[in-house]
Amino acid sequence: MEERSFPWMGNWGLSPVFVRVAPFALFIALIAAQPLAAHWLDARWIVLGRGLATGALLLWLWPHFRELRSAPALRAREWAISIAVGVAVFVAWIHLDRPWMTFGSFGAAGFDPLAADGSLDLPVVALRFAILVAIVPVMEELFWRSFLLRWIDKRDFLAADPRRASVLAIAATSLLFAAEHSLWLAGLVAGAAYTSLYVGIGNLRSCVVSHAVTNGLLGAWIVATRDWRFW
Repeated sequence: MEERSFPWMGNWGLSPVFVRVAPFALFIALIAAQPLAAHWLDARWIVLGRGLATGALLLWLWPHFRELRSAPALRAREWAISIAVGVAVFVAWIHLDRPWMTFGSFGAAGFDPLAADGSLDLPVVALRFAILVAIVPVMEELFWRSFLLRWIDKRDFLAADPRRASVLAIAATSLLFAAEHSLWLAGLVAGAAYTSLYVGIGNLRSCVVSHAVTNGLLGAWIVATRDWRFW
């Protein structure tokens, strides 16, 4: 199945797999490069830079994401369910932080948006929120749910109905999503929740909405409590 082409895309011939994997791969590659970049750049701008770079790539590839561009509008009930799941994942996320529920760098200094005088650096906070709410959910849902969940079952994944996803695909996607996060148990809950939405509703927009609600609430909670570990 071919995706709609746009004249300004030229003759790149980008595959459906590439356009859904590339933004996620870029984001992960920039995380891996962060220790090296920290020798020359402020850590905050490294974090913001990777989010903005990923957002720019998503914008360039946007015509390819028909599961977001052309999907039916969510109905009121689907909006309500998506928002409720996002809230539930947020609550789980801030409580599942005991040592045995974490690995990697959790607990180290997180993203600190404070200015030199101890006040919030509002432009930095605004950019961080924009990335968390508008870029990360789109990037992750395109990779984990739209691509990987369906690709595990069918290599021609665009033809696969997410509502018929196998137990293997659901379990593998949720476990790998958990492994991506320092709060692995919270990540497992989140991965299972967002995947269940996609399987139950069959519309990727529901996952993006839910993920954005979680991230927005989490960002507000972090700023209110100044517990930068979660950033």
